[in-house]
Amino acid sequence: MDVDVADRLDHAPADALARLLGDRFTTRVGMREQYGRGESYPHLHLPDAVAFPMTTQEVSEIARICSAHGIAMVPSGAGTSLEGHIAAPHGGVAINLSKMDRVLEVHDGDLDGIVEAGVTREALNHELRDRGLFFPIDPGANATLGGMAATRASGTNAVRYGTMATNILGLTVVQPDGTIIHTGGRARKSAAGYDLTRLYVGSEGTLGIITQVRLRLYGIPETIAAATCVFDDLAGAVATVTELVQLGVPVARVEFLDDVQVRACNAWSHLDLPEKPHLFLEFHGSPTATAEQADMAAMLARGNGGSDFQWTSSTEERNRLWKARHNAYFAAVALKPGAGVWTSDVCVPVSHLSDAVLAVRQDIDANGLTAPIVGHVGDGNFHVLFAIDPDDAGERERAEQVYERMIDRAISVGGSCTGEHGIGLMKRHHLVHEHGEGAVATMRAIKQVLDPRNLMNPGKIFL
Repeated sequence: MDVDVADRLDHAPADALARLLGDRFTTRVGMREQYGRGESYPHLHLPDAVAFPMTTQEVSEIARICSAHGIAMVPSGAGTSLEGHIAAPHGGVAINLSKMDRVLEVHDGDLDGIVEAGVTREALNHELRDRGLFFPIDPGANATLGGMAATRASGTNAVRYGTMATNILGLTVVQPDGTIIHTGGRARKSAAGYDLTRLYVGSEGTLGIITQVRLRLYGIPETIAAATCVFDDLAGAVATVTELVQLGVPVARVEFLDDVQVRACNAWSHLDLPEKPHLFLEFHGSPTATAEQADMAAMLARGNGGSDFQWTSSTEERNRLWKARHNAYFAAVALKPGAGVWTSDVCVPVSHLSDAVLAVRQDIDANGLTAPIVGHVGDGNFHVLFAIDPDDAGERERAEQVYERMIDRAISVGGSCTGEHGIGLMKRHHLVHEHGEGAVATMRAIKQVLDPRNLMNPGKIFL
């Protein structure tokens, strides 16, 4: 064990954890700093130690030791969360599950499988590819499946395949006292008791530690085609998305990039797209079906002022476009050298999408901010990437005000303060606004019953 044990972690539990994990337990400051914040979160809150379990049983033993000594537990995966989920404002032990990276079962005939929490989505799809299967949920980052379950992640394919909530059949969860439970099962439906799986999905590590995930899998489509379309204004692009959804066109992905983001992507990914609002689309199915879907999308786009509609089933070209979309964060960073990027999100009913995007674009411009807009707009979810000078407190304050108004507008039309990022530390004050005092009181009551000593990721979700 390292000698610089933090003040909040006594030697007795530290010694017990070191005996259990050996060099996979550390209190070194440098390692603790790596687990004191996620992406896009400005504040550093160090845990007192970091543990790297390799099995569910080890996670159980860690929880048992921490529970016995009243030590907070902060689970993490790849560290790609955006709302401060893995920061440790109350200290404690950061439990990183990235070494639990085995694909345990794949049932081709039933289209399901079990993975450990540290398996990343890219690693899973690499393993599934030779079986003709894939897992579609794609939040952009190469996140771990456990982290995606804990934050109820979504992403570019959600418009067709749903979110993590609809693609998880069951979980293995370690409770605060170390008890191991299994939820759900392989059956595609069940009426047996409370739906504990849905309780833990999206709980952000505040109720227990997810160590294994049973997932729905899908056959790789016969044909995958990608398309781009250029618009003169935001309204036309968003109106096209709204019509695609309302008419039931089975688009697999539909992503919106405003002119600022296109400019950033051109520079970062070496593209030559017109610097105007764009839609990136993807269609899955037979060759005939994808062609029909693309024709319908092209017709709707033209009716809303779209032009230069291009589509291709070339894997190389399709991957190039989606890599550019996935690199939007890094492109936004490069757009304003020296800036930090604060990534926001809201979700609105699709019929209100155009008004919501236009309103925030006007607010951004009126406040002199650099902030591209991108979004998984097929389900009403969009993001603003605020590029902020870390030495300019006024700029940060203006960005926060724009974001607050964006959230207020979303909630006022029946939307959400977060479509996929979660609450974490950053959005706790919006929870009551969105759900009401009674609903949040019920959430607190569940937390109190399952984690009465508030040891599981304390400080998250609730103020």
